Amino acid sequence: MAAATPRQRPIFLGLLSWSERSALARALRTETVGGLLLLGAAVLALVWANSPWSDWYQRISDFHIGLAALGLDLSVQHWTADGLLTIFFLVAGIELKRELVVGELRTPATAALPVVAALSGMALPATVYLLVVAIGGGSPAGWAVPMATDIAFALAVLAVLNTHLPAALRAFLLTLAVVDDLGAIAIIAFFFTDDLNPVALGGAVAGLVVFYLLQRYRGRGWWWYVPLGLAIWALTYLGGVHATVAGVCMGLLLRVTRDEETGEVASPGERTGHVLRLVSAGLAAPLFALFAAGVTMSVSAVGEVFTHPESLGVVLGLVVGKTVGIFGGTYAAVRFTRAQLNSDLRWEDVFALAALAGIGFTVALLIGDLAFPAGAEQIKAAVLIGSLVAAVLAALLVKRRNGIYRQLCEAEDRDDDGDGIPDVYQRDTPETNGPGRG
Repeated sequence: MAAATPRQRPIFLGLLSWSERSALARALRTETVGGLLLLGAAVLALVWANSPWSDWYQRISDFHIGLAALGLDLSVQHWTADGLLTIFFLVAGIELKRELVVGELRTPATAALPVVAALSGMALPATVYLLVVAIGGGSPAGWAVPMATDIAFALAVLAVLNTHLPAALRAFLLTLAVVDDLGAIAIIAFFFTDDLNPVALGGAVAGLVVFYLLQRYRGRGWWWYVPLGLAIWALTYLGGVHATVAGVCMGLLLRVTRDEETGEVASPGERTGHVLRLVSAGLAAPLFALFAAGVTMSVSAVGEVFTHPESLGVVLGLVVGKTVGIFGGTYAAVRFTRAQLNSDLRWEDVFALAALAGIGFTVALLIGDLAFPAGAEQIKAAVLIGSLVAAVLAALLVKRRNGIYRQLCEAEDRDDDGDGIPDVYQRDTPETNGPGRG
């Protein structure tokens, strides 16, 4: 009797399947452009807020517009945070649903690594923050600020540096950010709520049920979903729960698989994501950054960031907590699952990716406003400084290996026969990321 063949160890950060890589490329192309716009908006906000025209910045931010009779008379800054960011989180919800149904998180075997890495990358920054404020006698209210990763900003940094990351590293970073977004929205929903209005919340839940039934019974037409989505958003806001929660809920309810029986070309999630990703990356996130990142910066203000426990906790949470948490969680998960690191990569590549994930901008600024409603200027400055330090650290680490990354990307993209599919996907036994990949 022949000896049993030992079970092949799954490959961590191996070759993505062609379909998943194609989806990744489409998503990251928009995110990268959006990240550059986000970076530009943040720089503009800082310059404007520290210029002789800073009073106009504040006037525009505080200008109120809306329907006062419905309780929706909000400032421009609040419209960008509570309104436009809902689109950002709706897209995040669609991406999470896609990951859960057809992507990296669809099976426990493939979900274990990114989920463990993301959870440890959220837990350790919060722990670092709480330790710093406990030692310094500060407020624990900002524990959630350094927990989120801004994928768009991270990709913008890579674009500015003209670096080349293999697709598997980019996919892992994207999955980390998706799980981070889910964690962030759960934290916002459970820990940062105003006085609840049960009637309005009941109406929002009823709207979500209708939304689900429309999806379940293949309801078509934007004229159903746009008014319903706006009503769900308004009722969620009036119900005392941050309105961005409505975006994630609707994103998770959208169907992301195509209906083959009807010959559907694209699922509702694909169509909605295609349209709204452009709005999210090109309009919603940059406008939020424009009216959230405008903090007064001076030598004394920067110095105060490192002398107050709350702001110091945010900086250390982003730079140290994120990097150590993601790297440590990933290393432990790989060892526990007996996975094997891609032979073309090293653990220092994972460490560089973990440092890159320390760039927490959009959601960190949002949570900072929620955690310190009386004044989050110093926390915002800490987010900007922490993200900048994380970006510089990641840039130094990535640049050291950029020559290797360039070679790996060229090998992944090589298409000698010109059929539009890289040659690496036409070999008999391509190296993949383990079960279900390739």
